Amino acid sequence: MTAPISHYFIYTGHNSYLTGNQLSSDCSDVPIINALKKGVRVIELDIWPNSDKDDVEVLHGRTLTTPVQLIKCLRSIKEHAFTASEFPVVITLEDHLTPDLQSKVSKMVTQTFGDTLFSPGSECLKEFPSPESLKRRIIISTKPPKEYLEAKEIKDKESDSQKGNAAPDEEAWGKEILNLKSADDKNELDEDDNDAEEDPGEGDHKLPHDIAPEYKRLIAIPAGKPKGGLEECLKVDPDKARRLSLSEQQLENAAETHGKEIVRFTQRNILRVYPKGIRVNSSNYNPLIGWMHGAQMVAFNMQGYGRSLWMMQGMFRANGGCGFVKKPDFLLKSGPHGEVFDPKAKLPVQKTLKVKIYMGEGWYYDFHHTHFDAYSPPDFYVRVGIAGVPADTGMKKTRTLEDNWIPVWDEEFEFPLTVPDLALLRIEVHEYDMSEKDDFGGQTCLPVRELREGIRAVPLHDRKGEKYNSVKLLVRLEFV
Repeated sequence: MTAPISHYFIYTGHNSYLTGNQLSSDCSDVPIINALKKGVRVIELDIWPNSDKDDVEVLHGRTLTTPVQLIKCLRSIKEHAFTASEFPVVITLEDHLTPDLQSKVSKMVTQTFGDTLFSPGSECLKEFPSPESLKRRIIISTKPPKEYLEAKEIKDKESDSQKGNAAPDEEAWGKEILNLKSADDKNELDEDDNDAEEDPGEGDHKLPHDIAPEYKRLIAIPAGKPKGGLEECLKVDPDKARRLSLSEQQLENAAETHGKEIVRFTQRNILRVYPKGIRVNSSNYNPLIGWMHGAQMVAFNMQGYGRSLWMMQGMFRANGGCGFVKKPDFLLKSGPHGEVFDPKAKLPVQKTLKVKIYMGEGWYYDFHHTHFDAYSPPDFYVRVGIAGVPADTGMKKTRTLEDNWIPVWDEEFEFPLTVPDLALLRIEVHEYDMSEKDDFGGQTCLPVRELREGIRAVPLHDRKGEKYNSVKLLVRLEFV
């Protein structure tokens, strides 16, 4: 844990204060507490002036979400930050404040966190410190603020020019500001437009008012997009480490043409990837697109569930569940001529994982006896496979065993792996239902690089990732 934090994948939340969907759910400190208890290390807060413009609230701007007070969120972070892990918590702020309210935030943050707050002072960090050196510290990351009114004027002009032809999504989310394919993608409406503006450092001297200097001093991980295209965004400055944010769609577009440049950027700087704006139901995306390019902060909506979130939970079961997982060496190394890992390259198979599914048990104790079938025992089958780079990804399944609470499948599967260090073993159990959708019987996702060979009992989890009391599979794992 002694390398710079840019060398780690970090368990990262998106809009961490939302209890449900992105448009109309309540804002609360409860999802923040839940995330921290699960080991999430990056909490995102969107901060806005309240209606009287004299205090700061957390809410998802330009939506119907009900606000929660910033101070309440900060106090909950202080109380729960280190219950699951001693390693640092990063608070990413999306800031929509006037300078006087930035001063207020600065006081709130310093009074709440005191000595636990990591502040590098006025000088830029050439390299980020290590998780070990930042144990039990709180780190602030946001865009160094611009003068609020000027930014607002530009935004108002933009919104005036778009009136009359805006799609409903555009009204809610704000128009895409930086589209990396240059062609206008009408479906891609990103909400994190605060990050998508040009780097405020470029033109601060032209602004009529100074920003709150005490607020600027809090920022340990500066964020923002430089002016210009993708090449400018991904430029590596040897004297300044920073954070860049891209939506999942922007990253996919960028990866088509600049995959190696993204890997090079993430060796020293932090890349945060966030869900595209049209995910109003708080769904998530495939995190591998971020991880295979070295992105440290693959930001997820933690309040939902589904296969993407199971993969995220699986990745961060690694390294003792501390919320930081060291990136594989191939994402950190440069060759003698500066060459880096090419995510598009066809690679040879490094090892093959053999998984034998012997049997399962525990449903009889953890489920009501008529949960699966009203009149007969359940008909279980197992889906087993790999989530990883595209060449390694795939799922297989066992036969269905009818009328059995303790099924014995005794089936073996082989998975050739070209990049085992980024592979996750996915296991799901379903109950076959002839007339309706198959029932869910448990799941787990495990980092392949930490699997131990031999005959193992594998506990399964429910849809939200909570471990069942009794449900488990007996499997044999072998690398050849």
